Amino acid sequence: MQNNTKNISKVDPGIKPLDIRPAWKSQPPEISVIIPARTKTDNLATVFRQLSEEHSGPSMEILLVDDSDDGAGDVVLSLAALSPVPMRLIHRGPGERHGGFGGAVLAGLAQARGMWAVVMDGDLRHPPVLAPRLAEIGRSRDVDVVIATSRHLVSILPTAIAKATFPRRLGQPSDPLSGFFAVRRAALDLDRLRPAGFKILMEILVRHPGLRTVEVPFPTQPRQAGRRKTSLREGMTFVRHLVRLRTSLSNRHAISSPKRWLVHAGAFGLVGLSGLLVNTALLWLLHDHLLDLHYLLAAALATEASTTWLFVLTETLVYRRVKPGTTASRAVRFFLLNHALLALRLPILALLVDGLGLGVLLANAFTLGLLFLVRLVATDSAIYRRAQPVAGESARAAIRVVVDVTSSASTSTGVTLKRSSDLARYLPYRYCVPNVATIGSQVRLAELDYFRAQWLDNDTEIQIRVGPVGSRRPLPRAVITQFTCPPAIEYAEHLGRFGANFQISLGEKIEVVVSPSLARSPHVVYTNILEALLRFVAVSRGAMLLHSACVELDGVGVLISARTDTGKTGTVLRLVREHSAKFLSDDMIVLYGDGRVDCFPKPLTISHHTVRAVRYDELTRREWRRLWLQSLLHSRQGRQLGLSLSHLNVPIMGTNALTQRIVPPPKYAMDRLMPCQIVPETKLAELFVIERGAHAVGDMSPRDAMSALLTNTEDAYQFPPFHQLAPSIVIGEDDHLALREKEREILATALRRIRARSLATPDFSWADEIPRLLVPRPTDDWLSPRRYA
Repeated sequence: MQNNTKNISKVDPGIKPLDIRPAWKSQPPEISVIIPARTKTDNLATVFRQLSEEHSGPSMEILLVDDSDDGAGDVVLSLAALSPVPMRLIHRGPGERHGGFGGAVLAGLAQARGMWAVVMDGDLRHPPVLAPRLAEIGRSRDVDVVIATSRHLVSILPTAIAKATFPRRLGQPSDPLSGFFAVRRAALDLDRLRPAGFKILMEILVRHPGLRTVEVPFPTQPRQAGRRKTSLREGMTFVRHLVRLRTSLSNRHAISSPKRWLVHAGAFGLVGLSGLLVNTALLWLLHDHLLDLHYLLAAALATEASTTWLFVLTETLVYRRVKPGTTASRAVRFFLLNHALLALRLPILALLVDGLGLGVLLANAFTLGLLFLVRLVATDSAIYRRAQPVAGESARAAIRVVVDVTSSASTSTGVTLKRSSDLARYLPYRYCVPNVATIGSQVRLAELDYFRAQWLDNDTEIQIRVGPVGSRRPLPRAVITQFTCPPAIEYAEHLGRFGANFQISLGEKIEVVVSPSLARSPHVVYTNILEALLRFVAVSRGAMLLHSACVELDGVGVLISARTDTGKTGTVLRLVREHSAKFLSDDMIVLYGDGRVDCFPKPLTISHHTVRAVRYDELTRREWRRLWLQSLLHSRQGRQLGLSLSHLNVPIMGTNALTQRIVPPPKYAMDRLMPCQIVPETKLAELFVIERGAHAVGDMSPRDAMSALLTNTEDAYQFPPFHQLAPSIVIGEDDHLALREKEREILATALRRIRARSLATPDFSWADEIPRLLVPRPTDDWLSPRRYA
């Protein structure tokens, strides 16, 4: 304890709660509701009664932290016999009330027995019926903190000050000063907390960076009794605590961090200046002096040379320390970033030259300088930033999730759900994925061309339409809103109605509305929205969408699993061409618990290493010419760049959709590349988990095989907003966690019937090894211990 200050450094172990109504069961409760009380009030009786009415859900206890001198704890004693909820009382005497309200909450957290702790007031401003729901939302979404937020004018200025003081740590939640929240106790280190005053949530979020948060809007009720917490004294306490927090973090994180960043910025600026000179000189030579090229073409060619120059100097001078990844992967991302910025520069350059009459060289220098800061931040964060060993690092920069638990279809944010009656009913593209779902769409989905079913009418189980989605006003960051009655999800990005927004209604029929800008990129509509829905719809019907390739080889069903961009597609191409394998899929299959699989023949993506398995006569000359850029942009490095950029609070869905429109992914149907037989189903007997490395083969236990398959499947769903969208999906009575558990059961049951092996090669030769491994030949060289060490 630090008795010379008004904040707590450690939890006082001497304060023990009094069990007024012990739990009937020895098992600890799931939820602890912590209610600090400073004055005696009759509202506590109403709060306890309403909490007791919610006792039919998860097991719960009530912890009243009594800081009063007028006997607020006596209310608990009188109500104990009337409530079925276990109750405990913590009384802090006059000499123990360190930290004020925050200290009372900390004392409650130290004694709470539940996995989740819910902090709320006892004056009925916070609806008691919502308290257990907060913990349930946190459990179902697998997050750390659930914040109940409300808009009131009193908190606008303090919230703005707090966010300005801690832009990274408090940037995501809209109300980091809320006094109504649920927190997963295992995510907290109580010894870090030193609260002062009422803003304990701010203390938690600042001292625990990386916590995953969800917001739940609720209407604030008027205070029924008791004095207001807001006063001049409390305001001064808040300001002092804010300064103390900022100072303590500055002392803990040495000032070398901003200094190092400034040094990098200066060095980056000098290197950028040299690149500007190189770019300008080449532009002058190509446009004015040597070749007399059009200024836009000359600017593009000059960018190619200056990008190479900048990368070499950036690698050797700016970032001389240990760098993440390989030189090749950094080079790919560096070139992709600079070419993306080139696509932004050229229209501005044309406007300045043709529209405003500026000279080419001056306009070119202006556009390069205009995007300098963007390139600096993106290069530092998306290319040279090393992974931080802090749990939840990626979630800290993730899209803010707002979960609505009101009973109406409209939230306090003014969002109104679209209904199919508001939009054109006709669905020109109709598909039937057997045993999974029927789909009708106003957007053509090339990935489902194999399943075209024009014989269906418009009454399909999943319906995709185009219409206005989202607020008309721009947003500071992308937001996912989950509705519970009726169940629905809305995703809205920064650009308002111009953003790549979508809305999903999860009723008996699943209705999807995508914004016009998103509808122009059908690949993103399918990959980022529809496939996520199909995955969980399939689970609700006893099947699993598994990210794996599948062929039938000599009558044997063979499953091939790997991380994205390892070499599944090239392996499948070679097995079909060289070993007459029958094709089911190179990316996704429908798996059943009895080991059956249904085909899911999406178009193949030809990446830079898959090209080895494609013959020259299987693509036209024009397709070969554009393949190098397509395969580069849509490679693993390209996706990693996109994931890194998603941490910078950019409209990543819209950026992805625009990229797909400008440079479509290199996708080709299997029978477009070569003659082949596509079989609708097979019975699995073999699983190979392939990877790159020294030659090795070994049996895998069902447990290890399931872990590898689930990891590889999740690897295919990295791109935002899947990890924010998936926890909001509810199919029938099953929420996200229940659907995930059913998915694991299907996979575990299927793997009991399949032989699973790992197979590593250094030279993409899995297609040579798999046919020989299907029939054991002990005398063959491929089984010799020397080769498979």
